[in-house]
Amino acid sequence: MTKQIGTGKEPEEMSFLDHLEELRWHLIRATLAVVIIGMGAFLAKHFIFDVILLGPKKADFPTYQFFCNIARTLGLDESFCEGPQFRIQSRQMAGQFSAHIWTSIWAGFIVGFPYVLYEVWRFISPGLYENERKNSRGFILIASFLFFLGVLFGYYIVAPLSINFLANYQVSEEVFNDIDLASYISTVRSSVIACGLIFELPILMYFLTKIGLVTPEFLRKYRKIAIVIVLIISAVITPPDVTSQIIVTIPVVILYELSIHISKVVIKREERKLKKNKTSNG
Repeated sequence: MTKQIGTGKEPEEMSFLDHLEELRWHLIRATLAVVIIGMGAFLAKHFIFDVILLGPKKADFPTYQFFCNIARTLGLDESFCEGPQFRIQSRQMAGQFSAHIWTSIWAGFIVGFPYVLYEVWRFISPGLYENERKNSRGFILIASFLFFLGVLFGYYIVAPLSINFLANYQVSEEVFNDIDLASYISTVRSSVIACGLIFELPILMYFLTKIGLVTPEFLRKYRKIAIVIVLIISAVITPPDVTSQIIVTIPVVILYELSIHISKVVIKREERKLKKNKTSNG
């Protein structure tokens, strides 16, 4: 195996074990960053739980107020104005402490995501050619932006829609919704993390195009299948009502169309590079 170590230098031969050793240190540094940020989140318990995590439980959450105003303007059902009606309970002895630990770790991962990407980039970038590194210079910035955009979408759209629907749903008036703390946190966490990763779709398509696994024609040909997959994903991460699924589907379809455009740009750039090389060699 080889690794580019700089401009104008010969690739340095590295064994498989050398690559594993280097990867190990990148993973260690990324993990340490997550743990350190997680320790800060652990100390900021009031802000993380009362303000952030339990925010979508409150009737004055911005999402509920937004949909409430729309419902009042259009004369529709004003259930959003009341917000979700339920209590949160912890049914295990170490339930709250465990939730505090794991929530802090996940907060560390979300906040530290750009640094995790940076460590990933430091591992793979020496194996790229100089022009490839230049073309991918904004990778960390763009990937981090898309991730945080997805996190915000999951927190302000998917999570409150899911919580409001599921918390207010009743099979009988005799059954009360006292939601377990772990279940509530899982709903918020999965909504946020899933959307953050889904919004990385353009970055994924960029690299798949670079290595020749997908093309714009391929993405257009299987657009209908992709939309079906998007609908399935939307059904998994949202409550089973049509409105919520449509709200989630729209940005993902937009991201898919953006991925087609990105793939097209990458292909054109590769074709221009190939023509340039042929001209210089000829």
